[in-house]
Amino acid sequence: MNIQFKKGVLELCVLALTVKKDRYGYELVEEISKRFEISEGTIYPLLRRLTKEGLFSTYLMESTEGPPRKYYKLTDKGEELKNSLVSEWKQFTKGVNEMIKEGEIGG
Repeated sequence: MNIQFKKGVLELCVLALTVKKDRYGYELVEEISKRFEISEGTIYPLLRRLTKEGLFSTYLMESTEGPPRKYYKLTDKGEELKNSLVSEWKQFTKGVNEMIKEGEIGG
């Protein structure tokens, strides 16, 4: 998958995956990697930026598998942005799908 395209939607994916439950970084990498390949080095800078922008709050929780994990909890501001991005994404993909269909019919 094109790297620039992937980076553009990664923020939306991270926000969407944290709506229903708080997540730690590696858990997000695992969940996203089930759909398309990403590296840990891509997620952590994004999480730091989103936290700095007030879209996440963080807390540490003990882990049975090593050191405590930093969990990311979506803030109200983060949920508002997620809703806005989802709306934009649906509109964008609808337009792209219409053009693809038009190209297939005309081809």
